[in-house]
Amino acid sequence: MSIAPAQLMTAESFWLLPEGPIRRALVRGEVVETMPLGGRHGMLALRIGARLQQWAEAGGHGVVCVESGFVLARNPDTVRAPDVAFVAAAHIPVTGVPDGFWEQAPDLAVEIVSPSETAGDAREKVRDFLSAGARLVWEVHPRTHEVLVHRAEGSIQALSGDDLLQDPDVLPAFSCRVADIFAPY
Repeated sequence: MSIAPAQLMTAESFWLLPEGPIRRALVRGEVVETMPLGGRHGMLALRIGARLQQWAEAGGHGVVCVESGFVLARNPDTVRAPDVAFVAAAHIPVTGVPDGFWEQAPDLAVEIVSPSETAGDAREKVRDFLSAGARLVWEVHPRTHEVLVHRAEGSIQALSGDDLLQDPDVLPAFSCRVADIFAPY
């Protein structure tokens, strides 16, 4: 007796799922559920997003969004929603910001590592974003107050304290001290 293989979900079917309290991603055609975010996680996402938004809006650099889905692969489909994302003005579709998922990778994806995530989980997300065309991924580690900066060409840089989050190619004229996103509270 043969068993039929499980049918993989598409990004379009994933989009039609009802919203609920559980966060979900579509990874290689399979729905992956995750816990809701903790307080520190949300605070860090807002701090990073607010700084990026202020910069992007003031200079017309592009769009900053939080928890927005990006289709990173097809057949099987992968849809991930980074904690914070930046899409450069030149990469926004001519139809504007989509109501549904973005059909592209963001220029910058920010992933805040949750206490329940393993190093392998974080690496997989970074790989998915970079493989899909993201130019920059910030892997934020709340416990160590460190940010690993992954660039498309493969370099990884560990930043902390007074080190600056900046990349003149992806985020022209943007600069933020790592310590500022981990300020007390």
